[in-house]
Amino acid sequence: MAQDLKTIFVRLEEYKSKRRELKNRYRDALSVHGEYQSALDDLEVLKVKKKKIEIGVQSDFKEEFDQLEGLKLHIASDSQLLSDLAINQLVKGELVKIIDDNQTEYEPQFSVKFKKMK
Repeated sequence: MAQDLKTIFVRLEEYKSKRRELKNRYRDALSVHGEYQSALDDLEVLKVKKKKIEIGVQSDFKEEFDQLEGLKLHIASDSQLLSDLAINQLVKGELVKIIDDNQTEYEPQFSVKFKKMK
């Protein structure tokens, strides 16, 4: 049974709407629960304490954190480049796979997302 894009899209939107409704009901139930609110307050205090500790340690490891930021940028740009090259090969009809130094084979996974047009 072949289904068209619109039918599946509409069904997904209905599922998402129902999920939002259930999550909202759950959040509402939590918001009136006194013990939950107390736990949230305790959690906020601990988050502040954790952040202070992290900042102290980060100042001791400034050079390493600068390297981490640089690596994060390199990883993001190379990941985008890898995706672009893989898509170009696929469009040309070429086989798309990578074999690493350990002879492990990798195949790309593509996904499609639909974004609302303005």
